[in-house]
Amino acid sequence: MKPLSSLSALLALLFILVSLHLSPSWAASNSVYDTFLQCLTHRSQPSDQISDIVYSQANSSFASVLVSYIRNLRFNSSSTPKPLVIVTPTRESHVQAAVLCSKDLGVHLKIRSGGHDYEGISYVSDDAFFILDMFNLRSIDVDIQKETAWVQAGATLGELYYRIWEKSKVHGFPAGVCRTVGVGGHLSGGGYGNMLRKYGLSVDNVLDARMVDVQGRILDRKAMGEDLFWAILGGGGASFGVILAYQVKLVPVPEKVTVFRVEKTLDQNATDLVYKWQFVAPSTDHGLFMRLLLQPVTSKTQKGQKTLRASVVTLFLGNSDQLLAITDKELPEMGLKKENCTELSWIESVLWWDGFDEGTIPALETMLRRDYPTNFLKRKSDYVQTPISKANLDQLWKKMIELGKVGLVFNPYGGRMSEIPASATPFPHRAGNLFKIQYSINWSEDDPELEKNYLAQIRSLYNYTTPFVSKNPRSAYLNYRDLDIGTSTNGKNSYEEGQVYGVKFFNDNFDRLVKVKTAVDPNNFFRNEQSIPPLPK
Repeated sequence: MKPLSSLSALLALLFILVSLHLSPSWAASNSVYDTFLQCLTHRSQPSDQISDIVYSQANSSFASVLVSYIRNLRFNSSSTPKPLVIVTPTRESHVQAAVLCSKDLGVHLKIRSGGHDYEGISYVSDDAFFILDMFNLRSIDVDIQKETAWVQAGATLGELYYRIWEKSKVHGFPAGVCRTVGVGGHLSGGGYGNMLRKYGLSVDNVLDARMVDVQGRILDRKAMGEDLFWAILGGGGASFGVILAYQVKLVPVPEKVTVFRVEKTLDQNATDLVYKWQFVAPSTDHGLFMRLLLQPVTSKTQKGQKTLRASVVTLFLGNSDQLLAITDKELPEMGLKKENCTELSWIESVLWWDGFDEGTIPALETMLRRDYPTNFLKRKSDYVQTPISKANLDQLWKKMIELGKVGLVFNPYGGRMSEIPASATPFPHRAGNLFKIQYSINWSEDDPELEKNYLAQIRSLYNYTTPFVSKNPRSAYLNYRDLDIGTSTNGKNSYEEGQVYGVKFFNDNFDRLVKVKTAVDPNNFFRNEQSIPPLPK
């Protein structure tokens, strides 16, 4: 359908605003809103109340809609760039219209499903932009007979887990441990959780998808073809279109699983535990996932001194007796006892992993809540391919204690992850990787100097660990978004800029992603600060 001719005068104004990268006034924003609304109405069903799903900066609900899915307070300041308009589609046709109208107006479209992007790039941009906020598109259709589910992009992981549990107590899905993460971003970036050693990534369990492409068409797997389907299984959906929904394959889980948390400090031989963990955690029973948290803390035995605490947080797809038979033999340094273990249902284990201890696990309907405690944060990632020596671990502890606040999370690989070829999906970090590191720092004070200090801390630790992690490239995980490793201005050098971060995220799969991008979105309408670039024209 051709753009409305009556839009031309307002388009001229908007093109000037966009080309100058100005922050529009409310008046300009409202004129853009009127033009956009007119276009959306033209492209939608007559019965749709389009004005109810579009928010301009002048709308009294604009701020609350914007903020409700901002999960990192670093991107919720008065100086953070704001969208001209927020669109909150309630049906797929609204997404089609939003894509076509944004393209008609020449305005950058950012796509947000759950708002957990660590660098806020699903809702922040330096140029004039709209947000397509997917939170209303949250339907979940579970078919237990076929052991599948269709999940819309705006649903959360908690909602998916709950809807599976409603239908079956012995099925689950391998995805993240944070229940408020949006399905669209999580799966399109790969997605993983505490069953990845048994079942692989979330995208290793995706059967089909629905998306809107740059031409406004709704495509399923058959219509989009295998190359594009491959690309949206870990290559970042927002580079290729708007993910509407994924069809996922459910996985079997036992009626009872086992969880535990064991903590050791340096005077309790934490170093021996961590050293041995590097050999055991990636090679043990595929149903055993032992996450390792490392954090500088105040010593309980030496007054005024800092130490390092190592915490092993675990899910085992079996009972405690089976678990102890494994850990007693393979990791006695942990000192695990039966009283440390808790047996519960898989759905209860999701809440346990979300921070609720045994005895405080709330009603399972908590899985449906979308409120989330926000703070200021920064994350980075790495991959370790050879064990770190005890001597180097000791030096690492000293560095972490000296810095004072940055924590590390070691997530073990192996198991199913080592069986899937690196080229099977865009996510390449498979065999040969012992574990992934997440660098983590959180704070609650709105203080620019403090933020500067904390960002310097996490970057310092990242630099320090260079000898211990993957090289050529130094790999990273797309969903642990980190703009430090490279960004694109999406201009004439976008391919060269994209290559810098692209090979870190995707290794040898980057070139195939670029070919898919060039075929489906050659003009780079779907773009962000770390998107897949098209080949230069």
